[in-house]
Amino acid sequence: MTATLEPRAIGRDLARRDGAAKVRGTAVYADETPVADPLFCRIVQATVARGRVTEVDTADAAALDGVVTVLTSTDAERLASTDDAELAVLQGTEVGFRGQIVAAVLAETDEVAREAVDLVRVTYAAEEHDARLAADRDDLYTPESVNPTYPPDTHEGDMAAAMAEAPMTLEATYTTPMHHNNPMEPHATTALWDASGAGHLTLWDSTQGVHPVRQTVTQIFALEPEQVRVICPFVGGGFGSKGTPHANVIMAALAARAVPGRPVRFALTRQQMFSLAGYRTPTIQRMQLAAERDGRLRGIAIDVVEQTSRIKEFAEQTGVPTRNMYAASNRRTTHRLAALDVPVPSWMRAPGECPGMFGPEVAMDELAAALGIDPVELRIRNEPEVDPETGKPFSSRNLVACLREGAERFGWAGRDHRPGVRLEDGWWVGTGVAASVYPTMRMPKSTATVTYDAGRFVGRIGAADLGTGAWTVLPQITADALGVPVEDVDVLIGDTDHPEASVAGGSSGTTTWGSALVEAVREFRDKYGDHPHDGDAASGSVNPNAAEEDYAMSAFGAQFAEVRVHADTGEVRVPRLHGVFAAGRIVNPRLARSQFLGGMTMGLGMALHEQSLLDPRTGHVVNHDLAEYHVPANADVDDLQAHWIDEDDPYVNAMGSKGIGEIGIVGTAAAVANAAWHATGVRVRDLPVTLDRVLPAR
Repeated sequence: MTATLEPRAIGRDLARRDGAAKVRGTAVYADETPVADPLFCRIVQATVARGRVTEVDTADAAALDGVVTVLTSTDAERLASTDDAELAVLQGTEVGFRGQIVAAVLAETDEVAREAVDLVRVTYAAEEHDARLAADRDDLYTPESVNPTYPPDTHEGDMAAAMAEAPMTLEATYTTPMHHNNPMEPHATTALWDASGAGHLTLWDSTQGVHPVRQTVTQIFALEPEQVRVICPFVGGGFGSKGTPHANVIMAALAARAVPGRPVRFALTRQQMFSLAGYRTPTIQRMQLAAERDGRLRGIAIDVVEQTSRIKEFAEQTGVPTRNMYAASNRRTTHRLAALDVPVPSWMRAPGECPGMFGPEVAMDELAAALGIDPVELRIRNEPEVDPETGKPFSSRNLVACLREGAERFGWAGRDHRPGVRLEDGWWVGTGVAASVYPTMRMPKSTATVTYDAGRFVGRIGAADLGTGAWTVLPQITADALGVPVEDVDVLIGDTDHPEASVAGGSSGTTTWGSALVEAVREFRDKYGDHPHDGDAASGSVNPNAAEEDYAMSAFGAQFAEVRVHADTGEVRVPRLHGVFAAGRIVNPRLARSQFLGGMTMGLGMALHEQSLLDPRTGHVVNHDLAEYHVPANADVDDLQAHWIDEDDPYVNAMGSKGIGEIGIVGTAAAVANAAWHATGVRVRDLPVTLDRVLPAR
């Protein structure tokens, strides 16, 4: 091992190590786990939004040839903990939302299980439910904190006075709808309890964190950690929905408990994912801006109303990015929740920042138009010297560089800022811009080991690769720290038999797990130098980053969109979507570009297509499949580009990396909405930007 002769592994444009297995179909996912003689689980879901199950008639289902058992709240095992109401599966007769699991069938084949659930007859005592979100409800309340532990409200200065005294003010309300994550691979689990009576459970689960799943399962079933093994080598996407265990994981374990020694497969259908796998809460954002005539802000405020479930609180941190984005001496952010009879919301790609930057970035565009100032220039004029909320200096903040480089690449110069003046071949054409931000986080509780074996180095950490490239970038980081060829390094992930790792969430995976591997390598080299022997091993854990006490740390970006709106039909198209990002040191350019583009594509879906339509009369999402819940396809954007600037940040971690998985989505929807206004003169403040919202005003 000679550290000084090898080129740096970090920064190399390497292909995915798992790519060939995925393309060839040999990568094994949770529902494909090769197990002997599995049973198949299917569920019965509540058809009322609130009430109580009074009777479950299972006779016809149980009599069907191939059915092994039918589980209801009467005969299902009692769980050790029901503190989390979302996970208290089949533990009572109360119904908290439409779609809740009220019974389950285990059968020899999936086809028989599906037939059997249709034969289960459930009777309810329905109660009046409430599933309507509104900003003027009289029962809105303030949560103790917003995800994860931010204070719900912040106040600095006198925002009311700023609005009363500033020469230019803007006040408007913006909304984002309910969104569902919809990864390609549905949530799925294969569960097996040891038949010996030792109480050992193995879960092959599609998850963003094997150790968090184990922690949850051990609490609910009163097990020791060594009694539970969770395995997840590959994930077919998650976008946050697989970042925390949902009811399906407990259902699979509960079902397998009824047949110890036989594995049970349980995969949600696409339709079931709309009630059991989390979603992004809809938001109502009241924005206030107070500014000087030159565009410099005196005050900025956002007051957010969003929903949670009556049975379990989740408070999206929608207003948090407003606290840090622009300089203003008067500031206010508030969050209010409506507890409704709806499924439990949860994480979805860039929670908080993604919906929370829509209102502010469209408001900034409206302010720029009112003042006659270029919207890129307006953002530059409001660039803070230090973090506006904490007063800390930024470890690095290159938003201005992103805006300027993006404007140059996009051809922003010479743009006519008047809306609705460019008509080409029957299409109104416009361009728009928005800024992006996402915090740089490093999670605690991650440990890695490094072992030398027959000329190869093997790292081990219980990380998860949900398509973001961990199988590839973690060997790059390890090889870089060792100073050896990356081809000589493997890193094994996706198993609780490996050292504990944090969840793949918050764009923190590479930063956290890479830091643990670097620490393990440092220990390894301290012990063995450059001449290890077979069997030599060392471990390292993530340490607190002392620099976080002194610096504010975030990634930034700028999104530029061109929108075309058909003058006769109102059809909305986005022929160009460009992003420029400042996200620290890029570990692997190929995978980074993929992540940026993926986030931008998802943001395009947010802008033009995505909305889960919940009927408040029934508490049911009516467009609960991919035929009616639309997501972008290749034809939806012709010119999609992601670029980044070189950013050296010595404070964030040993690699100098920041998270990239989520920042791409953050500003996209606002950029598209702003471009749609520039094309048509119609200001759309309620996503998505659909033809019915732009056509009538033309």
